Amino acid sequence: MEVDEDEIGDTPLIRLEGVGEPDGASIYAKVEWFNLYSTPYGGGSVKSRPALYMIDEAERSGELTEDKTVIEPTSGNTGSEVAKIARNRGYDVTIVMPDNAGEGKVKTVEETGATVEFVDAMEGYDAVIERADEILASDPDAYYKPDQYSNPANPRSHEETTGVEILEQAPDVTGFVAGVGTGGTITGVGRALSGEARTVAVEPDSAMHAIDGLKFMREGEHIVPDIYDGSVFDDKLYISTDDAYDNARTLKERYDDEDPEVVHPGAHDEETLRDVMRVNQDFLTGTSSGCNLEAAIRLAESYDDPSEARIVTVFCDRGDKYTNNLWRDYFA
Repeated sequence: MEVDEDEIGDTPLIRLEGVGEPDGASIYAKVEWFNLYSTPYGGGSVKSRPALYMIDEAERSGELTEDKTVIEPTSGNTGSEVAKIARNRGYDVTIVMPDNAGEGKVKTVEETGATVEFVDAMEGYDAVIERADEILASDPDAYYKPDQYSNPANPRSHEETTGVEILEQAPDVTGFVAGVGTGGTITGVGRALSGEARTVAVEPDSAMHAIDGLKFMREGEHIVPDIYDGSVFDDKLYISTDDAYDNARTLKERYDDEDPEVVHPGAHDEETLRDVMRVNQDFLTGTSSGCNLEAAIRLAESYDDPSEARIVTVFCDRGDKYTNNLWRDYFA
């Protein structure tokens, strides 16, 4: 698989209208599948940014050497992006993921030549992390684990790129919402937007959810990522799987006959915007994008005057990663 690391960052910003937002509110989304957009199965994702930062930092520090295998637990997107970058640089890679991960994510990892180890999704996502740690402990000198859950390069990637881009592309932003998986996006962007916008973290409303990439941390004994910094956001919203899926489908229907308004193209020309924005002419997002849209709408509804709401969120990945769940019927 050919990988051009220059395709990471400077993603487009679009405006969403007629998707359930209150009258007068402005809702925008960073379209993160434009990261590594020329790679298969919907290009990259919001995780392309931390994957690049973590591998770069590991090489600079000397933690990652040519004799080591890169190992990472993931729900899919970080794993596929780590695999792309690390394999492109010549490293062996092992990715541990739940067996219900999006089909496009799994195929991406496999096509890089990385090894995939599956964990029963019914054991919960923490079991994926624990299995990766078991493999690492079996031969610590043979592996390097980027560890998206504790690696400060993860939130730093968003503080230095995603957050900066938002301020440049939407300088009048009043609010930002993002789902919590590792906490990297909300922590990093929250730091970049400190004092500029209200920042809201988004979690699934149940431990038994099906919103890919997000982590339930509200109750019980769940692993809380070390990089998750609750001091950088102002509030939290809890979104159901049904609402996340419904919003993803609403986006497809809303933009059946027209493209979303491109507020800022980022690094991309009109031809690339046209070719990469859609899947087979349809506007298909991943499950977390539907979740983030629901949260953005709820935040806009909380304003006394919705016309003052200028909310930015993240569309993490494109729908062709989810041919086995969200868009199963569409691709059947």
